Amino acid sequence: MPSTPSPTQKPTVALFVTCMVDTLYPAVGLAATSLLEQHGAQVVFPPEQTCCGQPAFNAGYRSDALKLARHFVAVFWPLLSRGDIQAIVAPSGSCVAMVRHYYDLLFEHTTAGERDRANEVSQATYELTEYLVDVLGVSEIDSRCSGRLAYHACCHLLRELEVDAQPRRLLAGLQDTEIVRLPGDEECCGFGGLFAIKNAEISTAMGRRKVQSILASGADVVAVNDVSCMTHLNGILKREGCACKAVHIADVLEGRCGAPAGRR
Repeated sequence: MPSTPSPTQKPTVALFVTCMVDTLYPAVGLAATSLLEQHGAQVVFPPEQTCCGQPAFNAGYRSDALKLARHFVAVFWPLLSRGDIQAIVAPSGSCVAMVRHYYDLLFEHTTAGERDRANEVSQATYELTEYLVDVLGVSEIDSRCSGRLAYHACCHLLRELEVDAQPRRLLAGLQDTEIVRLPGDEECCGFGGLFAIKNAEISTAMGRRKVQSILASGADVVAVNDVSCMTHLNGILKREGCACKAVHIADVLEGRCGAPAGRR
């Protein structure tokens, strides 16, 4: 089991950066690291990490997903077992939900030792805002986001991890920020990973409905916890000629909210 740091010792966490952050939005990973370090954690980055297996799992390729999950465990479990880290933190509710809730299915027919190691990794994996609030005890972040800010509750974070109060609490403490309600903030944006590929017309229709809600809110920025949802929303916002942008919550909390200058 992972060790527990003493009250005076900084916890050490491993950043699980996720595929999309690594390849498309590395600044989000840097912002997540900065937030963790500012609030009392030491951050390490295992360079051997790859995908958690979620895309293959969702597509029904269980054997391929298990290979990736085994590699994930092989990278992170030794750090936990030696006490080098106390947690694994990712800027993605979607990937954390995969590790925490679906590794038990992937490892169901493996050896007892493999199942135990996978379970230890699952239990030690947190989404960024969840770890900041629930483990590090952060209630307010000294940062600002000028303009009107709305929050979109990404599906995996809200429904599978049941994390909702934590990101909202952190956003509410920002300076120079007017928090506005996003109508239907708990409704799916339509991305859904492979859903957007296999059901493109439905996905786009759901995204456009979400964009209409964003326009109705008057928000300059919509904070999200997954870059996949962010990508989907920004694509539609841009095509619709909207000035509002979807921005990952790590960037928002770091003060890089991207509010259009003319609307601040």
